[in-house]
Amino acid sequence: MSNAELANALLQACQQHAIMLATAESCTGGLVIAALTDIAGSSAVVDRGFITYSNEAKMDMLGVSAATLDAHGAVSRETVLEMAAGALAHSRATLSLAVTGIAGPSGGSAEKPIGLVWFGIALAGQPVVAEHRLFGHKGREFIRHETVRHALQLGLRALGES
Repeated sequence: MSNAELANALLQACQQHAIMLATAESCTGGLVIAALTDIAGSSAVVDRGFITYSNEAKMDMLGVSAATLDAHGAVSRETVLEMAAGALAHSRATLSLAVTGIAGPSGGSAEKPIGLVWFGIALAGQPVVAEHRLFGHKGREFIRHETVRHALQLGLRALGES
C-alpha cells in the first residue's frame, strides 16, 4: 500500500471508531499530518498536528519535560512517549501518533545512528506505547518517507486494523 492509501485507510478507521487524531512530529516536519490532510474530508477526524522540531517546541507545545530531554535526548523512547501523551493532553484527539528521529545526512552517533526513529502511539484510556526502527543511512527523503509509512501503519494497528 502507498502512503496515500495507508492515510486513507487510517482516516476511514478513525471515522468507523469515532476517533479524533493528532500527530506530534519532529524529524518528519509535518509529513504525517500532511499525508492525512491531503485527503478530502480528513477534517472529520483530524484535530491537529504539532510540529515540534526543536526541544523548546517539544516542551512548550507538548509538555515534554526538560529533565527527559536532558537525560535521554530528543531521539529517545522516553521523549516520544511524552510527545504522544502530550499530543492527547493538548488536543481533542483520542489517538496520537508521535515521531522523533535522525533523518540525516548528519547528526547521528554510535548510540543514535542516522536512520533511527522512535514512534509513540497514544490511544485514550490505554498505556502509551513506543517502538523504534532503524531505517539505515539511506538518505533523508527515504528515512522521512518510511517514517510516515510506519506511523500510519502503527495508527491502523492501534485501531485493530491490518
